[in-house]
Amino acid sequence: MTDIDEAIDDVRDAATDFLNSEGRSASHVVAGIIITAGFALLASGIASGALRPKRSLKRFRNRDLPITEKPQGAFSLILPAVFSATTLSAVRVWNAPPARERTAALGLWAAAQTVNAVWLGLRPASMWKQVIAAMSSAGLAAAFAHEARKLNEGAGKMAAPTGAGVRVGNYIHRKASQVGERFRTLH
Repeated sequence: MTDIDEAIDDVRDAATDFLNSEGRSASHVVAGIIITAGFALLASGIASGALRPKRSLKRFRNRDLPITEKPQGAFSLILPAVFSATTLSAVRVWNAPPARERTAALGLWAAAQTVNAVWLGLRPASMWKQVIAAMSSAGLAAAFAHEARKLNEGAGKMAAPTGAGVRVGNYIHRKASQVGERFRTLH
């Protein structure tokens, strides 16, 4: 075997491990990626385009405006990565062996994506609606992470509501530190 063949085998093994696709056909894996990514894109489209926050002069005067807006600057780069972590987790769950737990986990993931899209689109302004939005989003995400962990520990960790954010933040911090070290000067 040549070095190239060994490298290809290593990449294949890493992809199989990352996607939890041991024993699954390529068509099953691709279908899972298309379904989960498509559903996530649909939910994002609904959130950003179909639903508009209600704004009025009265609400502006009372400072009763939505606190959630589309991310800008660095957050516009970070937020999709965090949401992608839950989508990748759903792909890992999709590739798990057929079981009642898998169906439950995928159902919770779809519900979480839908609820998040609705809340992002509505951009609730009142404190109570914001609390309800946060609790429903966090609750569904935690329920999905719990069910996903039953099937595959890596999928559960990836989907954890705070764990994915911390991992993405740490990754960005490491990359920024590496860039900073390259451009450090002596003066």
